[in-house]
Amino acid sequence: MFLVRMIVLVGFSAVVMLLWNLLIPEIFGLKVITFWQAAGLFILSRILFSSFWGGGNHHHHRMNDFHGDNPMHEKWMKMSEEERIEFINKKRKFFHGAPFDRRDFFGHEHEREGCDEKSENDRK
Repeated sequence: MFLVRMIVLVGFSAVVMLLWNLLIPEIFGLKVITFWQAAGLFILSRILFSSFWGGGNHHHHRMNDFHGDNPMHEKWMKMSEEERIEFINKKRKFFHGAPFDRRDFFGHEHEREGCDEKSENDRK
């Protein structure tokens, strides 16, 4: 197993070195790197962005996977349409309309369905 891991390390390090030396100096004007620098970059990226040798938890959650453990989602799903509108309006009032302001980036007014309260910005 150790031999396989070393072969994988050497292979990926060579790929990193080749890709770096083909792309990065041309695109960004940086220097070319050696095999050992590429191996170091590969190991560093594995440490920072994943488990080192493929161990650890690789279970990637989709957004729907969290709904069972999310009390706010459960509360939202049990609300009636009127309760949801009231909840949204309370949040808008709390945040003074931002980022839920009725004006877009260019200052144009937009009407939203079911929203009776106006923010401070809309009253001016």
